[in-house]
Amino acid sequence: MSRIIILGGGPGGYEAALVAASLGATVTLIEANGVGGACVLTDCVPSKALIAASETMTSVAAAPALGLARKGLPLPAPATWESTDPRLKPPEVLTIEATLVNTRVQELALAQSHDIESRLKREKVEVVHARGRLVGPHAVETDHGDCYVGDVVLIATGATPRILPTAVPDGERILTWQQLYQLPEIPEHLVVVGSGVTGAEFASAYRALGAAVTLVSSRERVLPGEDQDAARVIEDVFVRRGIDVLNRSRAASVRRIGDGVIVELTDGRTVTGSHALMAVGSVPQTKGIGLTEVGVRLGSGGHVVVDRMSRTSVPGVYAAGDCTGVLPLASVAAMQGRIAMWHALGEAVTPLRLGTVSSNIFTEPEIATVGVTQRMKDTGAITADVVTLPLARNPRAKMLGITDGFVKLFCRPGSGTVLGGVVVAPRASELILSISLAVTHGLTSEQLANTFAIYPSLSGSITEAARIVHPKDLFAAFDDPL
Repeated sequence: MSRIIILGGGPGGYEAALVAASLGATVTLIEANGVGGACVLTDCVPSKALIAASETMTSVAAAPALGLARKGLPLPAPATWESTDPRLKPPEVLTIEATLVNTRVQELALAQSHDIESRLKREKVEVVHARGRLVGPHAVETDHGDCYVGDVVLIATGATPRILPTAVPDGERILTWQQLYQLPEIPEHLVVVGSGVTGAEFASAYRALGAAVTLVSSRERVLPGEDQDAARVIEDVFVRRGIDVLNRSRAASVRRIGDGVIVELTDGRTVTGSHALMAVGSVPQTKGIGLTEVGVRLGSGGHVVVDRMSRTSVPGVYAAGDCTGVLPLASVAAMQGRIAMWHALGEAVTPLRLGTVSSNIFTEPEIATVGVTQRMKDTGAITADVVTLPLARNPRAKMLGITDGFVKLFCRPGSGTVLGGVVVAPRASELILSISLAVTHGLTSEQLANTFAIYPSLSGSITEAARIVHPKDLFAAFDDPL
């Protein structure tokens, strides 16, 4: 019977443990901070729970556009919630109890961690609550003095927020995204440093929860790594909703001043606020755990170098998740962990296919993507037919008062094979699945177009886009009323 030692209990670690246990291996999982790791306890689960609260605020604040008003307030002229009418802004609609919101967020995270650990134990996985480090290629020693030796070791230690020496978080006014849930109140004015995924998500959420928000971006636009059309929609929404977006503005330092903070920019300007969120990336947790001592090769950024089978430079040592720097997504971490165990235990396995990975940004609206990108087409890396369909054309969107967003499809010329897609919409994370299925399984735009969509539904825009991009007008006679 094979013995597996897993260092790290995030998605890469616990999913690997479940696979290994199902294949009959003896599995020990070592995790110091709680099963589920940062993803469950301080990152994905709590942040999306907080965003769920902000989404409700957005929906309630948008009620006047649907002809609804709070008792005691006259119904304003038809408008969306981004209107300058102060009655449409979130603080005027609901009272926000930050302590209750944060308590719920943390309780959900702990409950999820408990559920995962219970599942591991039911599958006979040994869970060790301790810090571990490699003392040999297949040996892990804990800070409790115990040593575990296995046939295979998986490193899944994740990543931690990057700390700038000129903006060291204090947990009170200068914060990482892991510290926001300790605040006793919604920040009066949150200055978000960094306009990548994390910065954009929290800027969107806290604005909806009533905070004044300034977003400091060193790039030309928010979300510089995303589809330009999608990022443009989000930035336009941010500006309409009152977020002060400072593009081409790099933070030099952040420090406390009394009951607030001051952010000094490299061009000499300053921004003051009640709190600052540092969203300037993350660093892999690979130091001090014995990796280089046993020969595991690290990249220039400290990430564990792995191949598509999750193998490191040392035979029998695998790695998964954010510590590898492949893609910082829980779904990718989990797949890397599964692939590692399938490979290590002799199962047939397909190498990791990054071209089929779907991802989502939980702003309001969301951005979901899969497969090839606009940048790949624009640079000539791929040839594709592209169609972009504004969501405002969709009847269900009109009923819901949705005006921002679109569906974009990339298809191979001639065959119509679906190569990728972008969805900008509320719940885009749910809508992208049909495009992901098409990309993963090589479906064509004809097959996607010939799939019945509910009428009316937001997903109907996906099948309509497929009809538009399809090279042959085979469906004109059967067009639905979209």
